[in-house]
Amino acid sequence: MDESGGSGQPRSGTDRPTKPHAGPTAHTTDPTTPDPHENGNPSATPSTEAAHADRAGDSAQQPAADDDATQDTPASDGTGTPAPAEVPPTGNETGTGDVEHPPAPGTDPRAPADLPRPEAPRAPHPTDDHRTLAHSGAPKSPPPQSPQPRGGLLMGRPFGVPVYVAPSWFLVAALITWVFGGQLDRVLPELGAARYLVSLFFAVAFYASVLVHELAHTVAALRFKLPVRRIQLQFFGGVSEIEKEAETPGREFVLAFVGPLLSLILAGLFYLAMQPVEPGTVPGVLLAGLMVSNLIVAAFNLLPGLPLDGGRMLRAVVWKITGKPMSGTIAAAWVGRALAVCVLIGLPLLTQSGALGSSAEDNVGMDTVMDALLAAILAAIIWTGAGNSLRMARLREHLPDLRARTLTRRAVPVETDTPLSEALRRANDAGARALVVVDPEGTPLSLVREAAIVGVPEHRRPWVAVSGLAQDITDGMRVSAELAGEDLLDTLRATPATEYLVVEDTGEIYGVLSAADVERAFVKAMARPS
Repeated sequence: MDESGGSGQPRSGTDRPTKPHAGPTAHTTDPTTPDPHENGNPSATPSTEAAHADRAGDSAQQPAADDDATQDTPASDGTGTPAPAEVPPTGNETGTGDVEHPPAPGTDPRAPADLPRPEAPRAPHPTDDHRTLAHSGAPKSPPPQSPQPRGGLLMGRPFGVPVYVAPSWFLVAALITWVFGGQLDRVLPELGAARYLVSLFFAVAFYASVLVHELAHTVAALRFKLPVRRIQLQFFGGVSEIEKEAETPGREFVLAFVGPLLSLILAGLFYLAMQPVEPGTVPGVLLAGLMVSNLIVAAFNLLPGLPLDGGRMLRAVVWKITGKPMSGTIAAAWVGRALAVCVLIGLPLLTQSGALGSSAEDNVGMDTVMDALLAAILAAIIWTGAGNSLRMARLREHLPDLRARTLTRRAVPVETDTPLSEALRRANDAGARALVVVDPEGTPLSLVREAAIVGVPEHRRPWVAVSGLAQDITDGMRVSAELAGEDLLDTLRATPATEYLVVEDTGEIYGVLSAADVERAFVKAMARPS
């Protein structure tokens, strides 16, 4: 057991807190006297309650108006952690346009004298290194709270996985309709304006094929007991957001290969359907277009570079050879970046040379600009996806370093009627950075929200009871001190909150875990070299 962690058995409300087991003694000052060097932002995860600044008019109020003291604390239900700040998944996103999104931040809070007070992750302050719980400055302006993005228009839940159509899909559908309509005008000029209806049908059918590609990834992931958050159809294809990584290189290879395999099977089915159909008709043109488009999707995704399916297959092969998943990621990511450069330079050259089927004389003017723009967008997507894959791999490599025991703040138990000023004095003396409200028998009842403490002006704290600033502890807010890595993140995602009670296996209080500290730990893990 790490002796520098929590406080062990809870003390009664009258006992003087003991000295911390490790680290320098906390910086002790008079809690009623503001520290002139502290003007940074206090703890606030981007989706938790924003603390309000002290009101200038409060100094004129009489102490007798204590019943209203809690009105100065920010309103909160204690459950918010917004999408950017929530503990993010560390799995894979695979498909025809794979991009992996990196997660977020934390710190080691066990030595209060040497560690920064929690602050808004986007607004760090260099003078916050020696603050204790009693000296949290109020933020100048609370961070805005944005709703969690849902991913677009919900189309259904095949296999229990939500399928969303991103707004960008409507843009690419219009582009496909326009381009394919121009081709139909040359092949079937008798259609007239109706060619655009046929083109729109082709765009929808093509993205239905992309959805089948993504469903192949999803079914394979569910077969391997890997949770899938959602499928999203977007500008350049689709993404299956798989929350965990495959446990073996063999499963990783299968998970990546099934998508292109289904696209090849679809191309074969469309080819067979073409045989009894007359070539110069609308059905014949549609089936030929769908066959060719699925062949292109399969071939493009088999290119051996992340974030494409072929890149994940290459990663699995290198992982199998070296025994190191990180080596596979590095190899596939750099091949992906080289591939992005080749697409940027080679695609316009191939188009201009007529190697893609059109004559060189036709590829002039606006067509040249469109080809270059398409190549630039594709190259940017591949390059960015490869970089994101490297960052995600680095994070997963350091994920075991995220331990509840090392991230837990020392906590001081206080009874429900303890004045806030007295509770903060005890926390300051003990070098603690959290308050746990307990009953007379020492059983934890609730956690005092740090954002609520910040919202109470210091001159009113002697008349505010800690129970009015606390959030009741639910079962999901009790976290084992032994949790680490993905198990810890899964537990926090299951019950979003700003603070969690960390307990030993025996049930003893170990301390309090702040979501803001976990977020900062993500930032440190991302910045740490592999």
